[in-house]
Amino acid sequence: NCIGVHIVLCLYYGTNLCEEMCFIGVGLKQSVVVTVFVGYVLTWGPMSFLGATVIKKLQPAVPYLGNMLGQWIWGGFSVDNATLTRFFGFHFFLPFLVVATTILHALFLYETGSNNPLGLNSDANKISFHPYFFYKNAMGFVVMLPGP
Repeated sequence: NCIGVHIVLCLYYGTNLCEEMCFIGVGLKQSVVVTVFVGYVLTWGPMSFLGATVIKKLQPAVPYLGNMLGQWIWGGFSVDNATLTRFFGFHFFLPFLVVATTILHALFLYETGSNNPLGLNSDANKISFHPYFFYKNAMGFVVMLPGP
């Protein structure tokens, strides 16, 4: 998983000094994992049904809230049609959360600055964000928009 490699490299190079950016990145990874999981369950094949059942069995391990949280998320005591309906809603909503978290992560990165593998101060080579990178990212976004 590329996000996992990114987190390991950030820890290795010591760029985890900004705790907010680090926590947002880990939250981003968890959001992606949950999005992929609910999308996997939506196929409703034998393997996805068993995967959903295994994860459902882990929910009571959460102290105090496990059973109530499990019934709310899964829509009942077992994996059934209510689970699919809720997971479809989660699978629709969570990508928007992933995009918002990615933007927030990038804003924290632009605010604090990034690091390089050598750990050298490279302030002389920096380009201001607004005129250059803003328009470059906006053009990339426009190019990636689907056509008619």
